[in-house]
Amino acid sequence: MTNTPQLQKTTGSTTSTIWQMPAEWAPHERCLMAWPTRESLWGPYFEEAKSEYAATANAIGEFEPVLMIANPGQADEARAACSSRVDVVELAIDDSWIRDSGPLVVLDRTGQRSAVDFGFNSWGERFQPYDKDATISRRVLAALGIDRIPSGMVLEGGSITIDGEGTLITTEQCLLNENRNPSMSRAEIENELKTRLGVSTVIWLPYGHFDDAHTDGHVDGVCTYVRPGVVIAQTCEDPELPDFERMAANLQVLRESTDAAGRQLEILELPQFPVQTLPDGTETMVAYANFYVANGGVVVPIAGHDLDEQALATLRLAFPDREVVGVPGNIVAYGGGGVHCITQQIPAAHSARETAR
Repeated sequence: MTNTPQLQKTTGSTTSTIWQMPAEWAPHERCLMAWPTRESLWGPYFEEAKSEYAATANAIGEFEPVLMIANPGQADEARAACSSRVDVVELAIDDSWIRDSGPLVVLDRTGQRSAVDFGFNSWGERFQPYDKDATISRRVLAALGIDRIPSGMVLEGGSITIDGEGTLITTEQCLLNENRNPSMSRAEIENELKTRLGVSTVIWLPYGHFDDAHTDGHVDGVCTYVRPGVVIAQTCEDPELPDFERMAANLQVLRESTDAAGRQLEILELPQFPVQTLPDGTETMVAYANFYVANGGVVVPIAGHDLDEQALATLRLAFPDREVVGVPGNIVAYGGGGVHCITQQIPAAHSARETAR
């Protein structure tokens, strides 16, 4: 492929321009990923983690270019595991969750791009070291030639979902956690989201899912926009599980909320998390809501569980004009995430008012 970017100089962006983050279904220039590198996180499943990352990259590569970031010295390994549709660039990283450490691209009214570089503190300084990941966003933007808009607020990309028409959904469990922005009030956090990402309405769900110990309840494990006015939401049917009341509380908020256009939200419900047991006895739960919307496709983590087909059918209903593809997700779930967590879209320029087909 010839899509690997050359290093370019960024000029710095004015904050006087009105920017808006497009929805994830807007056309993409490429998808960013980062090759697994924190071996202590994956333990006995380190090689299997690489295999699942490669499977995800290859699936997305059928729909759009993928740029895989690898630590210096690991590019050849990543290239060997991935298809020719995946380009690899060496940049120093600590971990492999580019959704959270990477940039959030925004568009101005003419469709020209810049990107917000929020602070990253490794999910409340949970994993050390993280100094390389704290700067990967600006280095990626330099490589892509996209201007950078700095923000002093800590925010991970997996903690928000956006409709592209002025509405953002997040969770109180994550964004109000004192390990992110202890000096900021809820109103100040909401104002920064509105200012930087061009939204006017923020819907606060109470919870992420119960076992999300790594990210403190990211929204992308429990609720995701699929088009304006329509969300996919996680359910839990078993009253014996801790998520039963939590997911019910989220659904209640969604039913009572209106978006920036004044619409009541349409809610498509996903089955409860499938529980699988790994060889060492560890139980994992794959979050079907943690999918990636590509140009013409949707790539979804699956668990090899009976619930997979029900989840895929729901997503085909949600995205009737896209091909829905399942990829193995048990090991990425073991590491603390899903397909959405390990990817980050780079929207194409001139796409502020377009919809990918």
